[in-house]
Amino acid sequence: MDNSIVVLENIMRMVAGGKHRRDAALAGVREVWPAVLASTLTTVMVFLPVVFLELEAGQLYSDIAIAVSAMILMSMIVAVSLIPAISGYFLTHREIPEGHHAGPLGWIARAGIRVGHGLMGLMEWLLETGVRRASALALTAGITAFVLVALTPRAEYLPEGEEAKIFARMFAPPGYNLQTMEDIWTRLDPPVTSQIGADGSDYAAGKTDVPPVARHLAFVSPGFMLFITEPENRDDTQALLEALTRNFRSEPGMRSFASRGSIFSDNEGGSRSINVELAGRNLERLFETGLQVFITADGLFDGAQVNSDPPPPTLSMSQPIARVLPDWERAAELGISQDELGYILWAYSDGAFVDEFFLDDDKIDMYLYSTAGAINQPKDLEGIMIRARDGTVQLSSLARVEETVGTASIRRVNGLRTVTLGIIPPRDVPLETGVEVVREQLIGELRDTGVIPPDITATITGASTMLEKTREELGGNFILAVVIAYLLMVAVFSHWGFPLIIMTTVPIGISGGIVGLWILNAMGISQPFDVITMLGFLILIGTVVNNPILIVERAVRNIENKGMVIKEAVKEATHVRLRPVMMSTVTTICGLSPLVLLPGEGTELYRGLGAIVLFGLLFSSLVTLTILPVFLATVLEAVRRIKGGQGAAGAADI
Repeated sequence: MDNSIVVLENIMRMVAGGKHRRDAALAGVREVWPAVLASTLTTVMVFLPVVFLELEAGQLYSDIAIAVSAMILMSMIVAVSLIPAISGYFLTHREIPEGHHAGPLGWIARAGIRVGHGLMGLMEWLLETGVRRASALALTAGITAFVLVALTPRAEYLPEGEEAKIFARMFAPPGYNLQTMEDIWTRLDPPVTSQIGADGSDYAAGKTDVPPVARHLAFVSPGFMLFITEPENRDDTQALLEALTRNFRSEPGMRSFASRGSIFSDNEGGSRSINVELAGRNLERLFETGLQVFITADGLFDGAQVNSDPPPPTLSMSQPIARVLPDWERAAELGISQDELGYILWAYSDGAFVDEFFLDDDKIDMYLYSTAGAINQPKDLEGIMIRARDGTVQLSSLARVEETVGTASIRRVNGLRTVTLGIIPPRDVPLETGVEVVREQLIGELRDTGVIPPDITATITGASTMLEKTREELGGNFILAVVIAYLLMVAVFSHWGFPLIIMTTVPIGISGGIVGLWILNAMGISQPFDVITMLGFLILIGTVVNNPILIVERAVRNIENKGMVIKEAVKEATHVRLRPVMMSTVTTICGLSPLVLLPGEGTELYRGLGAIVLFGLLFSSLVTLTILPVFLATVLEAVRRIKGGQGAAGAADI
């Protein structure tokens, strides 16, 4: 709406000045065309670097960049074509005596007039003396610097984008077979299944810690159990997570890990996971180190979720293993090949794949199982009956079964044996802070004390790495966007100095956005400083300069075309542009307020971005109407004194 507001307000001002509506439409759009073009191009072009972001955040940014750019371009076309055409035929002027705005919304107009008078009075008061000017400029610069240094929050990666689903995992110590895990499941599952479709009365009365459940799925395998559960009420998601965590941890010797589902990443911490990869060649020493690091990490934060791959219970060489050592000469005498023996053992244990066939359009796998059921004890392997050339024989007649210990799984990264620890900090600890704590208090201290030996490397990866890469890309794109915006204004103004004055509002807008985030969190609306929120800074580059462009362009024209004194030219420009600046600011604030101030489903992703733009534009607009005229007049007068010129020379030679 900004372009249309600027054009229409200028036309209305000329009609009020006595011009015919058609002449006013033509002259009005012609007068503000350079400012409209400059503001539109800067807003559009700052999004150009965003399109080339290659990381996950770039996939989110590109949609916003394309949509906003298209809307801004279309709004400019409408503002310079349709608005003047309609105004030339239908616009009329009706004088409203000051203070007589009627109607149910008249108080808004009266309040706006009082605010405008107050801002103009402050601007004129600051312009009167050099001491006031210097004090105002120094105070503005000091506050901006303080906010940027002291109030900038620690960063997160992506918004959690959480779904109302809980993924709870349990890892058993080595040696737990399927039957044992099923026994555990029979104890843990009823408290959850009993709440499926429940009315919530037992939960409200405190008879159970599990809230009403909408859907529940359980998966059980040897040494592992997974619950995927969704509450009836989305607000009960955190309570359900805590209940499942308590129930899982009530089983002795078990390790559990629970997290909420995310629309952005996997369900193991995703956008908040700090991964520590320990890599080495000695497997036994690697597991021992991994277990020690896991135990230390578990107490690093209060309420953190810590997991590992391989799972914590298997971080030892204590997994019972049955090793079959065949006597191949004896097997050859019996006519049993290596492949046949392996296939038979496979069938007696987990089941052997036979083939697949199609039933209508469904592909069905066929497996071969023993009618006696799976073998759960290593000693039972020796009694397996195997068909030989001349009959059946026991496995013990052609192979020796040896019971030993080892590991159930070996994970490799870049060819090295690796243990990966996943640490999800509690919600009140930003990801950036969590990374520093892990780097200094976990890896650093354990390295210094020798818990992590020299032959084992420790590397931080996961969402923390993606955050660092994204911030580096955003930093480069931010600088590029500033340069593009500046060069565009240089081309439009045909001058290098005035765009510099306009660009001074960018850090002020950024500091205003940071203050906005601080206010939101102080109000109890939790808003992390994630990379989507950071996109608001890019948007601010293109939006906060729009209002200064109007004032600077008008002031320069007053000096160069009308020969006005610098101070009077700046005052007149600010007074004339007061109404469009306030209208565009108020409409933007009203449009963004529901997104920012009404938290709920659907607002989590872009609430931070909206807060940055809303408060950044609000603060920059206040500064544009009060401090920017002071800065502009001071610079122009200083240049005039240096050049020794008067009036127009002070503007042209800046």
